[in-house]
Amino acid sequence: MNERAAGAEWIDAGLRALREDGLEAVRVERLAKALGKTKGSFYWHFADRPALLTALAEAWRARATGAVIDEVEAGGGDAADKLRRLFAITLAADGRLERAMRDWAARDAGVAAIVAAVDARRHGYVADRLVEAGVAPATAQWRSRFLYLAIIGRFAAAPAPMSAEEARAMIAAIAPLLGGER
Repeated sequence: MNERAAGAEWIDAGLRALREDGLEAVRVERLAKALGKTKGSFYWHFADRPALLTALAEAWRARATGAVIDEVEAGGGDAADKLRRLFAITLAADGRLERAMRDWAARDAGVAAIVAAVDARRHGYVADRLVEAGVAPATAQWRSRFLYLAIIGRFAAAPAPMSAEEARAMIAAIAPLLGGER
């Protein structure tokens, strides 16, 4: 295994611990034990726990936003198709990591800045697709904010993924919000 992949193992384990048990669970000894590795292996990849935490926040940013947008865009279709795909992906997601990141952000200004940047990118992406779907720009901004806050609220209230049937029903219910002036 190359160095990068081994460092990725630590990041994956850190994100799992964060998702499952919160920030306090992201400890070098605990992660080493979970990975069957030594603490020395950790220090080969990261200078210290704060360096790992920075890597975790950046990995979350990339995976929870950039990778999702890339997946949505790769599916093609018009703006409404992309928004339906985005909401299907989001509703099927395990929201525990999202909730853990927001809990962490409430205590750490650096993470709060990353979460704010993620929020802005996600909101902007949705607003841009709404405009492409024919929604007036000002309305698209408000509609995007409403839809985004609804998803964040879902993660806060019930972070478990929705079933495919529930997600389809919800997307059908919000379809009028995904395009055109209605």
